[in-house]
Amino acid sequence: MSATRSGYATTSERGLRWDSVPMRLWQKAKRLGVWDPAAIDLAVDREHWAGFATAEREYILRTIALFQAGEEAVTIDLLPLMEAVAAEGRIEEEMYLTSFLWEEAKHVEFFRRWLDEVPAARQDLSGYVTPSYQVLFAEELPRSMGALRTDRSPEAQIRASTTYNMIIEGVLAETGYHGFRESLVENRLLPGLLEGITLVARDESRHIRYGVYLLNRLIAATPGGWDVMNQRMNELLGPAMGVVAEFWEHFDPDAGPFGQTMPKFLDFASSLFDKRMRVLERDRGKGLRDIELATLADIAEEG
Repeated sequence: MSATRSGYATTSERGLRWDSVPMRLWQKAKRLGVWDPAAIDLAVDREHWAGFATAEREYILRTIALFQAGEEAVTIDLLPLMEAVAAEGRIEEEMYLTSFLWEEAKHVEFFRRWLDEVPAARQDLSGYVTPSYQVLFAEELPRSMGALRTDRSPEAQIRASTTYNMIIEGVLAETGYHGFRESLVENRLLPGLLEGITLVARDESRHIRYGVYLLNRLIAATPGGWDVMNQRMNELLGPAMGVVAEFWEHFDPDAGPFGQTMPKFLDFASSLFDKRMRVLERDRGKGLRDIELATLADIAEEG
């Protein structure tokens, strides 16, 4: 028997919760997320690429290939969370998640356009995927997100959001974006790529903010929810750090291209892991309204 609908939230006394976290993020997404990957000028990037040494080209191509694969993975794997949220009648969160998915799709477009138009890298780049990357993006991410199709329990949602928002986005993607921005800004290189990565990272900051809110909401309402999140974070820390270490197996770890080093990457990734845990710890034990107020304050501070 097909599902039926008993009513509509937005035509009831409930209406829309304008002061909720997802609605604030929705407003920010409308204001800041409307950028076009096809409009970014890549002419200077092509000039710079032509002058790069072999190791510099390898560093950039390897990094972009991992970004490309990762953005495709998170675009594909987000839908079960949207379905779980929609099934609970959380219209504001579902509205925000539509922008979330749209933005991930734009990230896929941007990196593929850059690969096509700058290095003309149309060969198979799957060889850049390392064992730890495979574990996270091809196994843990689709498994934890896909589980929501048959199990929408708070515990399953906590495991999915921890994997997607805290580890994939909150540690790995943020580490990669930071390293790339640092390299490009300090060396005044690849302005088109820098512009795109800056915009992608701004989108991702909203995604992570929603993920923290979602986890706090679920943990506050779920006995044992903190332990589920904490266990998942620690399960995935090893593979996350492994992605960084395996990337640097192909370069001098202490004197890599563009002045980067493996210790710098590992330290930054570790600091992000600790940062995500501190924010969750800050809100541990708070009621749902206090969690929302704290998150709204964070959003306002970010601008």
